[in-house]
Amino acid sequence: MRTDPAPAARTERHHRLKGELVRGETMDRWQIEVTAGGRVWYLLDVERHTVWIDRASTGHPKATDR
Repeated sequence: MRTDPAPAARTERHHRLKGELVRGETMDRWQIEVTAGGRVWYLLDVERHTVWIDRASTGHPKATDR
């Protein structure tokens, strides 16, 4: 996440999700599967060269069941 927050090639554990509107700006939203159930969601702020951690979970999140 720190060295390549938006990988060009999709992996089994690193997924791009739908973008999200934050402070009037649309940012790319990503998810990393840390363990079988653990996830980290983050937003990529390209303009500011910043990764914003949105949520971290140790259990399987219901939000991904959509």
